[in-house]
Amino acid sequence: MKKVSSKYFTGDYISGMNIGFIGLGDMGKLYAKAFAAIGCHVFGCDLPQNRHRLEDELTALGIRILDDNLAVAREADFLIYSVEAEKMEQVVAQSAGVVRPGTIVAGQTSVKQPEITVLEKYLPNHAQIITFHAMHGPGFEPKGQKLILIRHRADDEAYQRIYDLFDQLQTDIVEIPDYHQHDQIVADTQVVTHVGFESMGTAWKSAGFFPWDNASYHGGIDNVKILTTLRIFSYKAHVYAGLAILNPYARQQVKQYATSESELFKLMIMEEEQAFRERLYKARDFVFHESRKLIMFNDQVMKEFSLADSSVHPKPNSHLSILSMVDAWYHLQVNPYDNLIGQTPPFRLRLGIAEYLFKNEDLLEESIETALYDKTIRGDDLEFHSAVREWSSIIGHGDIKGYKKQFNEVQNFFADRLEEGKKQSAELIRRLMMG
Repeated sequence: MKKVSSKYFTGDYISGMNIGFIGLGDMGKLYAKAFAAIGCHVFGCDLPQNRHRLEDELTALGIRILDDNLAVAREADFLIYSVEAEKMEQVVAQSAGVVRPGTIVAGQTSVKQPEITVLEKYLPNHAQIITFHAMHGPGFEPKGQKLILIRHRADDEAYQRIYDLFDQLQTDIVEIPDYHQHDQIVADTQVVTHVGFESMGTAWKSAGFFPWDNASYHGGIDNVKILTTLRIFSYKAHVYAGLAILNPYARQQVKQYATSESELFKLMIMEEEQAFRERLYKARDFVFHESRKLIMFNDQVMKEFSLADSSVHPKPNSHLSILSMVDAWYHLQVNPYDNLIGQTPPFRLRLGIAEYLFKNEDLLEESIETALYDKTIRGDDLEFHSAVREWSSIIGHGDIKGYKKQFNEVQNFFADRLEEGKKQSAELIRRLMMG
C-alpha cells in the first residue's frame, strides 16, 4: 500500500504526545518501550499485583505506572487498550467516560470487529478511533515489522499524526480501510496458520514422540514445520484463543481446512490416486498461478535449522498439513499472496514451504506417492487428521476454555524445547526473509 506523505509531523509533536496504555502485557510493554525511545510521554497501568514489577522494569525507561485505567484515560492524547480480547468490553466500559475531547483511541487486539463494536458502544462521540494490529509477536522489535493501521472514525489530521507516530518507529505500515477486510485477512494469515501448526503439535503429542527423533521429519520443510510449531507454543494460549474464537471469519476458514484435510485423507486411505492427483493439481494451478510473485525460500537455509540427529537417514513425508492448506485455499478461492500485505512470520513460513513443495515436481511427486502408498507414515497422518478435527470442533463451538486447555497440554509436552525453538525460529525467519 502506498504511504501517505507527512503533512503534520514535527519532532516537537511526537515528543510532546501523551501515550497511555491500559494493559502492559508483552505487546503493551513492547510498544510502550518503543514509543518512549522516540521521545513520547508514555504511561500506563496493569493489574495491581503487577505494579511493582512493572515499575522496576519500566520507570528507568521514562515510562510511568499510574494507579488505574481511569488515570490513564484522563491523561492520554493517544489511548491504547492492550488487553485480552475477551476482557475488552469490561475495561473499556470502566474508563471510556473520562476520555478527553479529541483523544485518539485504539485497541491492540488481533480481531477488530468485536473491538470496534465495544469502542463505538462506550466511547463518547468526540473520541477518534484509529486502531492498529502489529503482525508480529513480542519476540520482535516493531522496526521493520508489518503493522496494520485502520482509520475508523477520525479526521485527517488525527490520522496523519498516528501514521507519523508509527512511521517514526520504522514499522512497515499497511493501511486497510475497513476492519472487516482486516479480519478476513487475519483469519487466513493467523487463525488457519496457527491451527495447522497446532494440529501438528497435537498429533506429535498424541503419538508420543518428538518429531526431531523421527526420520520422517528430517527434511528442510520439516525443519520449518517443527520450529514454527515450537514458536507458536512458546507464547500464551489466550492470544491464539481470542484470534480463533472471536474472529467472525475464522470458523468458515477453519472448517474448510478441516474439510480439505478430511477429504484428502479419505482419498489417501482408499488409494484413489487419480482423484487425489486431480484435486491437488487443481489447487496447485490456482494458488501458484504464473501470475503470483513467488517467495522462493532458500533450500540450504531450510536444511540448516534442524533439531534432529544428522546421522539418521531421512524418510519421505506425505506433508498432509501442507496439501490440506493449499486445497483449502483453492476451495475458499483465497489467493494467499494477496494476504501478504498483512503477513505474520508464521504465515510467510507456511506459504513459503507450501510453495516450495508444490513448485518442486519431484518433491510433490514424492509427497503424493508417500501419502497414497507409504503405510509407515499413515499412523502419523491419522493422528494429524484427529488433531485437525479436535481443533476445528473447539473453534466451531466457540470454546475458549477448551482451546486454552488443549493448547496448554501440548505446550507442556514440548516445554523443554520451546525456548530453543523460539530462538532458532527467530533466526530462521531472519535468514529466510533475507532471501
